[in-house]
Amino acid sequence: MNQSLIEAAAKGNQEKVEQLLQNGANIDATNDQGTTAVLAATYNNEVETVKLLIEEGADINKQDDRSDNVLLYAGAEGLLDILKLALEAGADTTLTNRFGGTALIPAAERGHVDVVKELLTNSDTDVNHINNLHWTALMEAIVLSDGGEKHQQIVQLLLEHGADVSITDKEGVTPLEHAKDRGFDKIIKLLEKAKA
Repeated sequence: MNQSLIEAAAKGNQEKVEQLLQNGANIDATNDQGTTAVLAATYNNEVETVKLLIEEGADINKQDDRSDNVLLYAGAEGLLDILKLALEAGADTTLTNRFGGTALIPAAERGHVDVVKELLTNSDTDVNHINNLHWTALMEAIVLSDGGEKHQQIVQLLLEHGADVSITDKEGVTPLEHAKDRGFDKIIKLLEKAKA
């Protein structure tokens, strides 16, 4: 029954999800990969099913074998609606993915402007969290980007919300030095304006 619940959630079959829960399926049961029903629904961007499972009391902070949970996966993949649901439900923003990063870091790296904005304005996400590579969201938005418009917006947002421009990578290289190495003129200007 628990496996059926996870499968139904992954397909967005809300009727079956409700039926299985009423029949006693464990809402937080996991499959072989440690995936819960709410996470299975998140993987497939089944917004309404995620909402239903949250309302029924699903543990949104529970992490699977890859250290993903609803907030972390939604952040990395740019699933804004699910991210909002997770934040409204009180998701723990301090939990980290398998790289030691919060939801903000992959969102910044992948150019998910709306997700970055949501995390910075409507949650207590630490803008200066440092992951296992010793990179912050600001560093990833520079080092792992093409320096284009989305990443310029993200750098601007991070700076507006207190990103520390002096936090270096493991080698002691600053975000500004990385931006200069890559010739990201607009990002260089933003950083210099922020007194980098």
